[in-house]
Amino acid sequence: MSLAEITGFVLVGEMLMLGVATTVVVGRTGLMRAREQFRDRLFEVYPHIGLLLGVLVVNKVAREFGPELSWVIGWNITSRIYAIEGNFVGTVQSVARPELTTYFSFMYIYGYVFILVFPFVAYFALADSKPLKKAAVAFAVNYGLGLVCYILFISYGPRNLIPDVVHPLLYSTYPESQILTGQVNANTNVFPSLHTSLSVSSALLAYQTRDSYPRWTLIAIPMAASIIVATMYLGIHWATDVCAGSVLGVGSVLIADRYVSDDSPE
Repeated sequence: MSLAEITGFVLVGEMLMLGVATTVVVGRTGLMRAREQFRDRLFEVYPHIGLLLGVLVVNKVAREFGPELSWVIGWNITSRIYAIEGNFVGTVQSVARPELTTYFSFMYIYGYVFILVFPFVAYFALADSKPLKKAAVAFAVNYGLGLVCYILFISYGPRNLIPDVVHPLLYSTYPESQILTGQVNANTNVFPSLHTSLSVSSALLAYQTRDSYPRWTLIAIPMAASIIVATMYLGIHWATDVCAGSVLGVGSVLIADRYVSDDSPE
């Protein structure tokens, strides 16, 4: 399959998931509110969305030369990570079953994209613009600091360092997925886990909006947990990457809380 075909399948799946979630979580009232406040809301949040888009553009450009720059100024921490946790990821994979591999592969690809995109749909429909602003800032911080770490630290994933212990379950089961993930990931940039950090941030933001969207909270938290486990189960990340990603995810939300609070009029 070509990259275009794989991307098409993912987009169709995401549209279906977003459509169902919007109906169940946001509802007709929320959609009507979003339509009524569309222009005003865009005016309110364009600096925050602009920040996120700017970081994503820099991220995209930097990933072209980032791996080469890492070998010049970076620090290879792969052996140190392995010294800390050994074959822990292999132990996680000891429970591998075809059903689990299918589930975690789905979460790693489809669930991850969904948990990043849906907050912007849901929070746009709220009367309060703060949750949408926080999501944009938190994700921007995640991507920005993540890029810095990817340049400063060289780290190969467990499937690359200890292939006799850890198996690339995602790529061996669904080899075409590597065509898609290869567009955004390199073998040397697994620390920290952005899948983890962004999922943690999304879950925390969902918890903050639990009064407005209780159903979204019930969806986001277990989905984030599944994505985090998937990064190790599939042999992509070390537990150390997950821990660092969790810290980054929490820190990004704290920064967003402070930034949006200071940015709001008294």
